[in-house]
Amino acid sequence: MISIKKLVICGVGLIGGSFALALRKAGVAKRIVGIGRSPESLAKAVQLGVIDEAASSWEDALDGADFVLLAAPVGQMDAIMQAMGPHLAPGTTVTDAGSTKRDVIEAMYRHLGADLAHVVPAHPIAGAELSGVEAAFATLYQGRKVVVTPLPENEPAAVLRVREAWEACGALIHEMPPHDHDRVFAAVSHLPHLLAFGLVHDLAGRANAEQLFDFAASGFRDFTRIAGSHPEMWRDICMANRQALLGELDQYLAELAYLRALLLSGDGTRLEQHFSDARRARNAWAEKLSSQTDPAFVAE
Repeated sequence: MISIKKLVICGVGLIGGSFALALRKAGVAKRIVGIGRSPESLAKAVQLGVIDEAASSWEDALDGADFVLLAAPVGQMDAIMQAMGPHLAPGTTVTDAGSTKRDVIEAMYRHLGADLAHVVPAHPIAGAELSGVEAAFATLYQGRKVVVTPLPENEPAAVLRVREAWEACGALIHEMPPHDHDRVFAAVSHLPHLLAFGLVHDLAGRANAEQLFDFAASGFRDFTRIAGSHPEMWRDICMANRQALLGELDQYLAELAYLRALLLSGDGTRLEQHFSDARRARNAWAEKLSSQTDPAFVAE
């Protein structure tokens, strides 16, 4: 089993905090140090027992560190890697939890080029609409997928070490090329968030918004749950993956145009068939998901 003497978490929120709690619970991480933008959040993380101590500089944080998780929003990754690069000791394993990979990997090449053998990109497919260290919990990754997107320069031992760290959290590991990752998640994650934010924003801006929200029920709640997610994080994700996301948005606009045409022509038969096809596909996915996932876990 993997053993980590000093784990450094950059961005001790839901994702980074849950990683720390899971590895502490598994007995993998002996000492956990946090670093980030907010001293208040770091102090809260210490108070809650998520981390053992907070570092005020990368020089202090990386002194003796053997594993680093970068769990900050992807828009901050370039500046973070630029700051940490000069203090990174040879052989320290570095991974990230970014929801996009092209931009994060470009930053790795820019600032961590001398250490790429041990810098392994990854993305945990888990989260919730709540954010911050108070939302962190040790079982967040139980039965959830983590996509590892290794670089050509990665040493196999470093990739294995990252895989074992996530496995110690209870995650299911998959490997995927970075460009495939961004294309897939533009369709199944980034587009749904964009749509949920857009719908809520549209309704909230209408003159009868209060009336609309008064009558919104479980269907609206389920469709828009992810619009409660962290705005800064999702701004960064959408901007970082905007080319793939624009392609998916164009595809969806074509779908909406087709549905509009069916309504305009009064073609109930084709509309029902369209709904039936979608229902069948959705139910098949849900059945497969329920067979693979801990039923006690309900967050996305």
